[in-house]
Amino acid sequence: MRVSDADRERVAQILHQAMSEGRITVDELEERLSVVYAAKTAADLRPVTLDLPVEGSVVAVVPASSPALSTPHNLVGGRPGSASSVAVMAGVERKGNWVIPGTHNSFAFWGGVEINLMHARFAEQHTTINAVAIMAGVDIVVPDDINLDVTGIGFMGAFETRDRGDVHIAPENAPVLKVTGFAFWGAVTVIRKPRKAPSSAPQITP
Repeated sequence: MRVSDADRERVAQILHQAMSEGRITVDELEERLSVVYAAKTAADLRPVTLDLPVEGSVVAVVPASSPALSTPHNLVGGRPGSASSVAVMAGVERKGNWVIPGTHNSFAFWGGVEINLMHARFAEQHTTINAVAIMAGVDIVVPDDINLDVTGIGFMGAFETRDRGDVHIAPENAPVLKVTGFAFWGAVTVIRKPRKAPSSAPQITP
């Protein structure tokens, strides 16, 4: 059976949890994640969790698909940009007018990554950012007119969402961004900001 991105993310979450519980090392996590994200079938995924406690058969469950939209959202479409952002004892920025692919992997070690989506487009309706910060920081800035789902794990670190400004609820047909991953002695911070800057209050002249 061919697996979906959602199936890969479920297995990735099991691995992140196992690492936070001390069942596998950071090196083993990275090695197994590379297998997960390259997996094409359920058989490719099974070996990476054989020695870990798993409730039920993760790879056998096919998640319910979201109904297709009759018309694409105006933020969806375009040629995908880079699929990864890696900073090792350095800094990396992704910002401006760019198209984020359906899956973007971000890794920071003794460095920092900033992913700014305020002026970005989405190659697909559903997008996943896998963010791993080890003694480092990953900042992801998103506008408030997209749907956001943050499910990462912080171990002696932080994996959190912050609102800046007067953010609003996104429409149901807006692009969906899922941010998942792991922060160890570091932080992954998702910052929501209003798409439009607040207008200045009118000045009253005597």
